[in-house]
Amino acid sequence: MALNIVGVQIAASFEVVVTLLAVGELLVFMGVVLPAFRWSNFLAGGWAGQDHFSMAAVGGIFAALPFAIWFFLAIEGVAMAAEEAKEPRRTIPMAYISGILTLTVLAFGVMLFAGGSGSWAELSSLNDPLPQAMKRAVGASSGWLHMLVWLGLFGLVASFHGIIMGYARQIFALGRAGYLPAVFARLHPRFKTPHVATLAGGVVGIAAIYSDAFVSIAGQSLTASVVTLSAFGALLMYIVSMAALFRLRRSEPDLLRPFRAPLYPFAPAFALGMASLALVTMAWNNRELAAIFAGLMAVLVAGSLLLRRRDAA
Repeated sequence: MALNIVGVQIAASFEVVVTLLAVGELLVFMGVVLPAFRWSNFLAGGWAGQDHFSMAAVGGIFAALPFAIWFFLAIEGVAMAAEEAKEPRRTIPMAYISGILTLTVLAFGVMLFAGGSGSWAELSSLNDPLPQAMKRAVGASSGWLHMLVWLGLFGLVASFHGIIMGYARQIFALGRAGYLPAVFARLHPRFKTPHVATLAGGVVGIAAIYSDAFVSIAGQSLTASVVTLSAFGALLMYIVSMAALFRLRRSEPDLLRPFRAPLYPFAPAFALGMASLALVTMAWNNRELAAIFAGLMAVLVAGSLLLRRRDAA
């Protein structure tokens, strides 16, 4: 948080360094386990772990959606840096496209090499599948394994640091627009960064970490529940974003658009349909959390609208 308060340039530079280290870690992992990779291991068990196609297998795939979405969660925070970026009309689309492509390649690479290095069924129930997959390939005493564990910290730092940058700008934007108290829209007098928004989000995150040991939601730990609730929020945001795109094309047809959605209207319609399907199936598999999410959204949106109406009056 301190780096984000001091200035976006130093924070972004630090983020680039730790992200490159995290990407390097995943590439090293894939290279080390490559000799142990076998297609027969990856394809063992047939369709989704069963010998034949079944609705149970499909249900399991949809039940795993919250964790799959976490591969790409928070990448939308790139847009939050538009006001601080040089030439945002050019750099923001480049950042989005390169980021999504990088995440896709790494996600599929890790999935394939980890799942094909041995029994993927054994890894599916572990909290540390990558070190365990590497252990099977090189042994528990290998220096590669220790390197992976230490470099894995850079992946966590890169993820958390990127989320800090995103949430701080989002809270700041909501405060500036009147949907949150105006105090969240304050900028640091020296560094010109949203320091109040940065600290406010950090307080919520720290409280969640320390509450995990004794708070559960819908029979799950707080951490597991937050993962699912975050995925609900991401899917709802994707749905609203795609719907807003179609609405804006009709209401503002002459608006300047430096970057146009590719394959419009087919690609955005496909994204809208898939996000809606994922939201419905997630709600079906997590009914209690879906109800909690709907209640939280109703309270928070109503509170934001009342606050904005009061400020306007």
